[in-house]
Amino acid sequence: MKHWLPLLVLPLVGLSLLPPPLLSAESASAVTLTALPDRVRVEVAGQLFTEYVHGDGASRPYCYPILAADGQGLTRDFPMKQTSGEDHDHPWHRSLWFAHSMVNGVDFWNETGGDIGKSPKEKGRTVQASLVAMTSGKVGVLRTRDRLVAPDGRLICLDERTFRFHGTATGRFIDCEVTLQALPDAPLLLGDNKDGTMAIRLAQWMTLPHQYEKRALPGNGHIVTATGARDAAAWGQRATWCDFYAPHAGKVYGVAIFDHPGNLRHPTWWMARGYGLFAANPFGQHDFEGRKDQPHLGDYIIPAGGHLTLRYRFYFHLGNETDAQVAAHYADYVAGK
Repeated sequence: MKHWLPLLVLPLVGLSLLPPPLLSAESASAVTLTALPDRVRVEVAGQLFTEYVHGDGASRPYCYPILAADGQGLTRDFPMKQTSGEDHDHPWHRSLWFAHSMVNGVDFWNETGGDIGKSPKEKGRTVQASLVAMTSGKVGVLRTRDRLVAPDGRLICLDERTFRFHGTATGRFIDCEVTLQALPDAPLLLGDNKDGTMAIRLAQWMTLPHQYEKRALPGNGHIVTATGARDAAAWGQRATWCDFYAPHAGKVYGVAIFDHPGNLRHPTWWMARGYGLFAANPFGQHDFEGRKDQPHLGDYIIPAGGHLTLRYRFYFHLGNETDAQVAAHYADYVAGK
């Protein structure tokens, strides 16, 4: 029997479907969403921005590719596409996605062979149940419902997602809102683990110097948080936003993630790795703070029939965090703009 419950998404004062007022003189570009058999295509001003892929057999829906306003790809192609020179680690890092590694004892982040012994051996799947709504305009809005299922087919929980896509001549934005819904007869435990939650895997040229297959690889990327933590020092730190940027083909490109002030445990912890993994994770407290003697410190329980809503904004920009006015854009986000 299929389960679906009406989701009681709590409205957050100030959030709007209207496009954000931009800090420059640029005007918002028209966004067009087109439903295809296994994905939704998102175009800004007639140019591809991303596709929300939900039916290709992967373990979860994801956005790929992610293109900057000038068409430059900002996320790793692997495993969706073979591109010379890319690392092939963590094939479950598909471009941009939402997942967590401990959900009622099932791992929805890793796939078979991933982090065995560090996270649950059962690897779950997030399956789109329905495309609820899709609209085009100054903001493209996509709403979906999903079922999180264990390997044996057990329903673990439900979620409802809203993605808002918008952009200008030089910037692109994705606002992500995910509501996790516990089943009516069982609480939902989101366990303390570093592998999660709102995530992106960046292009190879954006990485910092890092190790791959015991080889030292170069990198020109940089990480910076709202508190000023930089590069390797940003991992596991708490901040309202985090930005990852690098030079490429004569320009500097960046990706910032904003943690909404209404989120659980704001400001969040950042799973920011030099090899290009970049995620906001409100559940991995003991990992990020090195409290190995308190492995359940970051656990969070949604009561039976209850829900938890998490909201984030991705800002895909030109320049470093100063040039792109990341802090000012975050202030607009907090203001509901």
